[in-house]
Amino acid sequence: MATNVYQAVKDAMQDLIAPQLESVKGEITALRGELNGFRGEVRAEIDGLRGEMGGLRNEMKAEIGGLRSEMKAEIGGLRSEMNAEIGGLRSGMNAEMGGLRGEMKAEIGGFRAEVNANMGRLDERLTIALDLRERIVAIEAKLQS
Repeated sequence: MATNVYQAVKDAMQDLIAPQLESVKGEITALRGELNGFRGEVRAEIDGLRGEMGGLRNEMKAEIGGLRSEMKAEIGGLRSEMNAEIGGLRSGMNAEMGGLRGEMKAEIGGFRAEVNANMGRLDERLTIALDLRERIVAIEAKLQS
C-alpha cells in the first residue's frame, strides 16, 4: 500500500508539476533567445560607438596636428621677428657705443691737452719760483756777509 500511495503521489506530481515545468522550460528558452538577441543588439551598439569614437579620435588628432603646425609656424615667425628686432637693437647700440667712444676719446684728448698745458705752465712757474729762491738765497747770503 505504501508503494501505491507513493506511486499515486508520484503520478499526481508528474501530472501537475511536469506540464508547468515544461512551460517554464519553454519560457526560459524564449528568454534565452531574447537575451541573446538583446546581447547581439548591445554588442552592435557598442561596436558602433567604438567606430564613432575612433572617428572622433582621428578627427581630434588631425585637429591637434593642425593646431600644432599653426603654433610652430607662429612661433617661428615670432622668433624671426624677435631676432630681427634684437639685431636692429644690437646695431643701434653698437653705433651709439661707437659714437660715445669717439666722444669720450675726444674729451679725453682735450682733457689731456689741457692737463699738459697746465703742467707746462706749472713747470714754468716752478722754474721761476726756484730761480727766485736761488736769487733770494744769494741776496740773503750777500746781506749777511
